[in-house]
Amino acid sequence: MDRNSIIGLVLIVGILMTWSLMFKPSKKQEEALLRRRDSIENVQRLEQAKQQLRTQDSLKNKVAGPSSDSATNKALQEKLGSFASAAKDSNEFITIENNLVKIKLSAKGGRPYSAELKKYTRYDSLPVVLFNGDSTKFGLNFFSQNNRQISTNDLFFKPLKSSKQIVVKNTPDSVTLRLYAKESSYIEYIYTMKPNDYMIKFRINFVNMDSIIAKNNNSLDLTWAMYVPRQEKGSKNENTYTYIQYKHFQDDDESLSPSKDVKKDIATQLKWIAFKQQFFSSVIVAGESFNNATLESNEMLDMNKYLKRYSTTISINYQSAPTYSIPLSFYFGPNQYKTLKQYNVGLEKLVFLGSNIVLWINKFVILPIFNWLNGFISNYGLIILLLTLIIKIALFPLTYKSYQSQAKMRVLKPQIDEINKKIPKDKAMERQQATMALYKKAGVNPLGGCLPMLLQFPILFAMFRLFPTSIELRHEHFLWATDLSTYDSILQLPFTIPFYGDHVSLFTILMTVSTIISMKMSQGTTSEFQMPGMKNMMYIMPVMFMFVLNSFSAGLTYYYFLANVITIGQNELFKRMINEEKLLKKIHANKAKVVKKSKFQERLEKMAKDRGYKGLKK
Repeated sequence: MDRNSIIGLVLIVGILMTWSLMFKPSKKQEEALLRRRDSIENVQRLEQAKQQLRTQDSLKNKVAGPSSDSATNKALQEKLGSFASAAKDSNEFITIENNLVKIKLSAKGGRPYSAELKKYTRYDSLPVVLFNGDSTKFGLNFFSQNNRQISTNDLFFKPLKSSKQIVVKNTPDSVTLRLYAKESSYIEYIYTMKPNDYMIKFRINFVNMDSIIAKNNNSLDLTWAMYVPRQEKGSKNENTYTYIQYKHFQDDDESLSPSKDVKKDIATQLKWIAFKQQFFSSVIVAGESFNNATLESNEMLDMNKYLKRYSTTISINYQSAPTYSIPLSFYFGPNQYKTLKQYNVGLEKLVFLGSNIVLWINKFVILPIFNWLNGFISNYGLIILLLTLIIKIALFPLTYKSYQSQAKMRVLKPQIDEINKKIPKDKAMERQQATMALYKKAGVNPLGGCLPMLLQFPILFAMFRLFPTSIELRHEHFLWATDLSTYDSILQLPFTIPFYGDHVSLFTILMTVSTIISMKMSQGTTSEFQMPGMKNMMYIMPVMFMFVLNSFSAGLTYYYFLANVITIGQNELFKRMINEEKLLKKIHANKAKVVKKSKFQERLEKMAKDRGYKGLKK
């Protein structure tokens, strides 16, 4: 590498470090983020304090006697009306589980308290729990007839079954929880689980609530909030794919930014709202549609335990009638394309495969091949190797044509050098016209070496989208990589390099070295058509990608490394297959033929004549 390249690389590193320092959070921002992180502990302390107060109140009630009890009941009656009796009770938990997922339900709020996925573990081998604890919220908010504001999240439901643990094996089973306003008036939550299914049916029934809930309510607010725990080794990479995603009713999906605090009001109908992580999601799905929603996502400063706090307030239809029912569903499970697609509500969009042609390639080419190979091969390192070979074999004709075009240009290089000697640099148009005339007579397309390579870029982008979100690679070992879905660290650094990280990924280094070798092999062919400084940029770009991809999926960098190695091997094979002396003779034979000028060449000649150029002397 020459002096200019070294200076350029040093400048780039300097710019990256300056950028990192400039955009480092201010002290005020750090304090705000720290306060947000501590909110979890505050919630837990608050709950403990509430529990202590409840214990103290219980003791006081025993000492004070019936008069104190009466005062408390009167205060609750004034605040909650018909729901006063549901404000005081001891909490209890009911679990319902099948072979895939275990849901713990809390009598307080009748809400999902935790969701555990049985077939998956975290980076530290603990079970994958999508959410857990009293920091979660789920409940209806509405006004009663006497204009009292009711939040079911704070009230106690009564389970109909005495069993506290339900295991779903062969047939569906349910948990029914009721929030009583009167003996015959209640709100009912029914959770129904089927065997071997991540989707839980959830129905809200209103029985004789038309005299309790305000008549002018034609919609109710459903609030759902949770803290999202870290699940993967690379929290920075995981955070990139952790965000709220939602699907418009009979329309496409959208998402909130994963890199900042966001609050957004959605005024249109929605089909579902997903609290999404890199490989897992908690989703609420409408039976028909939600009216509108407010979504909010907040980042945590310390991502060792929690990545984000999600919350949403959803407007759902309500009709004042003796009985009214709202069908909903929950999905607590993996972001696996095949699993999500079977529900036919667009949940497969939680696996981001790109857009336009990249989406088409992933959906109809890469995924089918990947799943086919996975049907009889269990080692994902071998699957990626075979996938790479299949893609390279399919692209072999294009690659051969590209190399052949480069070889033609290589043998013509002495003649192009002769043209450049005859025509000075300041007459660039005349040089270009003479060069194009030579290519035309020789039957060489100067873009023939570039276009086939450009057609391969969508496949590279498709892999860039596919591998970091492929749950199939999660926790899969190959060679030194313990998890192909995240980075393969061979050395932990005692410091953090901006934009690089605190570790060294071997597959990323191999990818970078093989890219530079591949570029070096093809440099001679394309050197004549490079702009000044492009040669140096060819080597700087792989180094920049090394910084970017160091924390990415090892499966991705492994694929890029394999693709580079196969390309190098193909070039060596083509070099033996193509005899450049015979190729030059064939080009001379083509030059002897009378070739009709192309419209492009005619335009170049016209432009040159307008500038006073009369052609080369023979």
